[in-house]
Amino acid sequence: MKGRVTHVGISAAVSSLLVLAAMQGAQANQDLQNLTKNADNWALQTGNYTGQHNSTLNQINKGNVKNLKAAWSFSTGVLHGHEGAPLVIGDMMYIHSAFPNNTFAVNLNDPGVIAWQHKPKQIASVKAVACCDIVNRGLAYGDGKIIKTQLDGKLVALDAKSGSIVWEIEVCDPKVGATLTQAPFVVKNTVLVGCSGAELGVRGAVNSFNLKTGELQWRAFATGPDEEVRLAKNFNSDNPHYGQFGLGLKTWEGDAWKIGGGTNWGWYAYDPKLNLFYYGSGNPAPWNETMRPGDNKWTMTIWARDLETGEAKWGYQKTPHDEWDFAGVNQMILSDHKVDGKVTPLLTHIDRNGIMYTLNRDNGNLVQAAKVDPAVNVFKKVDLKTGTPVRDPEFSTRMDHKSTNVCPSAMGFHNQGLDALDLDEPIVYAGLNHICMDWEPFMLPYRAGQFFVGATLAMYPGPSGPTKKEMGQVRAMDIVTGKYKWTKWEKFAVWGGTLATKGGLVAYNTLDGYIKALDKDNGNELWKFKMPSGGIGAPMTYQFKGKQYIGSMYGVGGWPGVGLVFDLTDPSAGLGAVGAFKELQNHTQMGGGLMVFSL
Repeated sequence: MKGRVTHVGISAAVSSLLVLAAMQGAQANQDLQNLTKNADNWALQTGNYTGQHNSTLNQINKGNVKNLKAAWSFSTGVLHGHEGAPLVIGDMMYIHSAFPNNTFAVNLNDPGVIAWQHKPKQIASVKAVACCDIVNRGLAYGDGKIIKTQLDGKLVALDAKSGSIVWEIEVCDPKVGATLTQAPFVVKNTVLVGCSGAELGVRGAVNSFNLKTGELQWRAFATGPDEEVRLAKNFNSDNPHYGQFGLGLKTWEGDAWKIGGGTNWGWYAYDPKLNLFYYGSGNPAPWNETMRPGDNKWTMTIWARDLETGEAKWGYQKTPHDEWDFAGVNQMILSDHKVDGKVTPLLTHIDRNGIMYTLNRDNGNLVQAAKVDPAVNVFKKVDLKTGTPVRDPEFSTRMDHKSTNVCPSAMGFHNQGLDALDLDEPIVYAGLNHICMDWEPFMLPYRAGQFFVGATLAMYPGPSGPTKKEMGQVRAMDIVTGKYKWTKWEKFAVWGGTLATKGGLVAYNTLDGYIKALDKDNGNELWKFKMPSGGIGAPMTYQFKGKQYIGSMYGVGGWPGVGLVFDLTDPSAGLGAVGAFKELQNHTQMGGGLMVFSL
């Protein structure tokens, strides 16, 4: 990884934007906090710093959602997966695309006109080292800037009024397989971002950059010596059984930690009272567990780090010695709810391994760990006293053995989707996959910039659906007790997640092209609309001139878009689909864009 900053002169503003101009003199921290508190905006991919992905808007509600119509649409002109959502700041909307990572600014007073656009030039060869499609999870805003990531490893700050480049920095090196697909996360004067590439043996890290200048402030790795992992002196002092010092080396054989994965390309959350931010490190490399004995710390870990220093207060490893590619980078949801009669600061995380974890976000104490579906079989349960998952050896993986009927698959029962927490109850509306797999590992050497996987797998629908053919579901779950409230089954994986509103609605996208709205109380379907292509992003909502809108990206990609059956026996071939679900092929070729709906 490199930390070279290139400063580029800002050209004169090409358009006037009074709302943003008034904000220019304010501190970036207060600016963004105020924007997220105003439901008219959608200023963060996660909706707010808590990651709750909900909205207090209620103009569109259970009583009138049946009248929801398409208001306008926008095509990015780009194929492949469109994850994330647009941002709305005042009267401006900012839209992103998959590679080549174009950015468009649209004035909501006249959405048919592009105010400015940024179309970076990137070397096409970078696409070959991107795992699972060339997606991008969206933009960030702060201090009058739009912050974006490019697949070629660059983090770029654009002037929000003009689109001109303020600064750009190379964060990830594609030559060793490190790319950027993540949505940046802005807090105070800091931009947090991490590289993708565990499937190519990239050593994962979270990076902190100065929002104003682009300078690297600190970097914290997931593997290696304690000083590079940036463990605080009191790390895990409340839960020493989670592990403390020296384990970033001791739990690896030799120097395997240097190519050990643990990348983070998912979502962050932030608690301003504790000044801690939270995220997950991903799977170890390679997938073949035989090649990396030990617990492989600190991959597959929920982290709580100090924003200013990057020091970790606590870390909880969900899947020690991961055998199934359960990259633990998924969403973190912060809330305050009663546990044993006492209001407790909570963190809820639905992992790819099929477990929904709720912890005390101050000290890391484990509150509950419940299966999101009874089909989860790799673990019998999670021991709440030790935090250790109890494995079922029947579904473990090992050399010279083909493991069958493993649930979840490597896609996980939950992936990159952003789910919604109810505004009034401790209920999360989880967009889930329901896909299992067969897994057979093989040995392979590490070569920088080439896929370092070591497993052949086939995926298929799990056993719990009504017809045994369903591959997705939306499930309402209590984050404190782990109990189910209701389930809505879907033919395909609910990849993008959900949005909850004060109007009593839960909205989400489907891979076969629908955006749907459910009754949050019982999961009954109240409305649906067929988009031009399947959706793998999460819906968002905003209000403009007193009218509420719901927006959603479309454009299939990612794991579900490139196929659910892979041939990984040729490590130089990447993740090419050889037997994908034919029904989705038409949707993957229809391009990407945005649809906006209103009453």
